[in-house]
Order: sequence, then structure tokens, then C-alpha cells
Amino acid sequence: MNRALFSIGRAILLLCAAAAFSVAVSPAAEAARDRGLEKRLKSHIETLASDDFQGRQPGTEGEAKTLRYLGREWFRMGLVSGTNDPGNAWFAPVTLVAREPASSSALFTRRTRRIGLPQSEVLLLTSGKRALVRKAPLLFVGRAELAGFSRAELAGRVAVLLDGERESSARQNALLAAGASGALTVLVGTRTLEQIAARRRRSGYALADDMLGGDLEGFITREGMERLLKYSRYSLAGLEKAAARADFSSVALGISASLEATTRETTIRTYNLIAKLPGKRPDLGAVLLVSHWDHFGVCAEVPAENLVCNGAVDNASGVAALTEIARRLTRGSRLDRDVYFLATTAEELGLLGAHAFAEDPPLPLSQIVAAFNIDTIAIAPRGTPLGIVGKGMTGLDEEIAKVAERQGRRIVPGEEANEYVRRQDGWALLQHDIPAVMVTSAYGEISRMRRFFESHYHRPSDDLTLPLELGGAAEDVKFHVALVRWFADAARFSTEGK
Repeated sequence: MNRALFSIGRAILLLCAAAAFSVAVSPAAEAARDRGLEKRLKSHIETLASDDFQGRQPGTEGEAKTLRYLGREWFRMGLVSGTNDPGNAWFAPVTLVAREPASSSALFTRRTRRIGLPQSEVLLLTSGKRALVRKAPLLFVGRAELAGFSRAELAGRVAVLLDGERESSARQNALLAAGASGALTVLVGTRTLEQIAARRRRSGYALADDMLGGDLEGFITREGMERLLKYSRYSLAGLEKAAARADFSSVALGISASLEATTRETTIRTYNLIAKLPGKRPDLGAVLLVSHWDHFGVCAEVPAENLVCNGAVDNASGVAALTEIARRLTRGSRLDRDVYFLATTAEELGLLGAHAFAEDPPLPLSQIVAAFNIDTIAIAPRGTPLGIVGKGMTGLDEEIAKVAERQGRRIVPGEEANEYVRRQDGWALLQHDIPAVMVTSAYGEISRMRRFFESHYHRPSDDLTLPLELGGAAEDVKFHVALVRWFADAARFSTEGK
């Protein structure tokens, strides 16, 4: 991979950037230019979502082809490297660790007596390399929803909770964050240990710099819990009944647990692509445009006919739009602020490329005055209003509304689109205090986006057989050009006093 990217860098440096000029055009010419824009968007998507790119999975030849293609396009239009690192021009390294479950062991004791429990009745998992709890008391917390539990109550204990209609992961995580040494879910609902094991057999991913230790999550069958409770003065039926009462409080079970989970690790070396359009006054900060280039690669097995998750809409359409926004900005007059273009890796694996950018940024994060993410856009027809993912979470909304009014675009009221805010790179940037939103016609009619999520999202069918709606995508490109010009203009958007 390193050798491939070195060759990409050499190829880019050998290219010559053609000069481009800003010209006035008539309405008729502008309409023709829109058709030309749609044609260019389609060409990018057809290339990036072709089987030749094998689904753009990080760490594969599909990644090398993707970065080679984008880097060549961006250099040719006049952008420069935005890594601000001579040792890693254009391509900022991101090292990932893929972890899959390796071992799970549990030992329970009542005072000094060891309680025999088949390992087939309990499953322990961790997101880190290894998680270990020794002789920690079990504390029954019911459904962990009817009452809060203090850190003093949970510290040093394994919280035992009941599974239910709502999956227990969020409740487990809340208990761990509140101080529990581990969380053990009793499968009293419809889920089985086999289903959980099958789902979690797939690799989990993290940045290599993340700590090696991880939280300990466990699952135990109803039969396994009943077997344990024979050595206490409680029954599972009695605990379930108690947990349903409004005055329920935690119950110390008088049983201790020594639990351990480990994972196998694979290192993946991948890259963010970062370019820059230099401004006249870089001291005034920068505007950031973001779009993730990655998808899932080969994601199905024989006998399925379609084995590749090509990611045509998610997110070949987004990086296609990012590329065409850059092209239009390079043809205009020079802006006051720098504009950075970031194509992130590993968004599909947990927004990891965006986190890596924020943890090792090419400029101080406080200098980014506004960030706009572009993701999954080729689904809305021309004339669809704009939705804002992240509305109300930054100080950008009022300024975005001004641009929309000038451009004759309507923004849908309300914050319904925020249902998806955690599922895109803007959320990672928000966690690092970067003002980031996603402004797009794709969320202008939320029912359309929901249909996409329920049908083609993250499936092999998100490919070039889908009818791409390039009218709305082209309008999104033009609106983002206007957004960038507004926020990069020091006279229109001043950060003094903010």
C-alpha cells in the first residue's frame, strides 16, 4: 500500500495544473453548464462505484485506485496538498486495528465455593485487545432504565441487567461509563447467545492509538443465570418481578465473577486525502469540506451473484460532489480564508478517518470556522428543499439561512434530520468542537432518505444499477460553492467576538 501511494504521489507531482478563469455566463449557458455538471458527477460515480474499484475498502487495492483517481483530479484542477506535512503530502496516514473475538472465559464463586457453569451459557466480549475483571461482585440492576445508579454503587462491580425489547448495548455502555467494571446481560427476551455471537463475530475497528484495554460486555442465558442463582437466596423470576416495581433498587447477589475476553488484531494502514485551496488571509481561519471515500468492499459470499458493495450513492456521490465543488471554487476569484478538502477513510467503520483528522489536524482545530460534510446525496430530484443534519448544534444555522435566501433555496423547518446526525463524519468533528453540519437536499424529504436506508443502504444493490438523481446533487454542489464563498469571505462572515 505504501509503495502504491508513493507512486500516486509521484504521478500527481508530474502532472501540470491548467490555468482556469472566472467568466460571466448567460442563463442559457448556465443551464447547459448544469447539464455538464450532472454529466461530470455521473462520470465520477461510475468510476468510483465500478467493480474495478472493488467497493473502496480501506487497506485494499480498491483504496489505492480511489486515492489515485481523486488525487489526480484534485491536483489537475489546481488544489495543493493540505496535509501541511512535507513527509506525507496529500495522503495523511491512518492506522486502524481490526479486532475480532478470540476468547471468552468466566468463573463464578459464592464465598469460597466455585460455581460450575458451562462456557456455552455465557459469552464475553471486548472492544479492546483484552478486558479482565477479577473477583468482582455481581450487582443486579434490573433493566437499568427505571432508576439511576451512582458511581459508588457500581464501582468495582459487574452490573447484571435484563435484556428486553430494546437492545441492551446502550444500557450496557451507560453502566460501564457510570463506573461498573463489567456489564452482564441476562437473555430473558427473544435474543439468543448464538445470535449475538454470530453478529459480533465480525471485526470491530479502532484507531491504532486507542488504548489496548476495552470495556467488558457479557451475555448469559436464562438457564445459566438460573443455575448461578441456585447458590444465592434469589430466583430469576423473583428478580424480574422486583425489577418491574417503581421503587426497585439494585440487589447485591452475593456471587463474584472473574471474567476475561480477548480479541485477535489485524493492522490496516489507510489514508485520508487532504487538499487545500489557499486563501489570501489564512490567518483568518479556514473552511473545511468533508466527504468519505470508503465503503465495504466485497461484502457478500457465493452463491450470491452480486458480491461487491460498490457504494454508488454512499458515498461515491459525495466525493463526486466534493470534487466538483473544488473545481468551481478554483475557477472563481481568490477567497480570503483557506479552504480544505478532506476525503476521509474508514467512515463506515466508525467515523475513524474523521476522528484521525481531528486528533492530528493539519491546522489548529480552532481555526476551522465552518465544516460541511457531504454524504449520500444522489437521491433527491432537482427542486428538493434543503435539510440540515446537525441543525441547532452549531452557530452556523443563521448564516446558512442567509445563503439559502440569496440562492433561492428553502430549508425545511424543524430538526427531523438530526435523527441521522451520529451516522456521518460531521458527528466526529462535532465531538472535537469543530462546527460541522450536513446541508443537503437528500434530507429535504426525510421519507426518501428513510426508504434508502431500508432498501439499498450498505447493500450490494447500492450500485450503478440504481437510478441516480443527479439534479439534486448538482444543486447541492452549487449551494456548497455559495456556502464556501460566504464563510470564506471575511467581510460577510466575521469570527470576531464569537
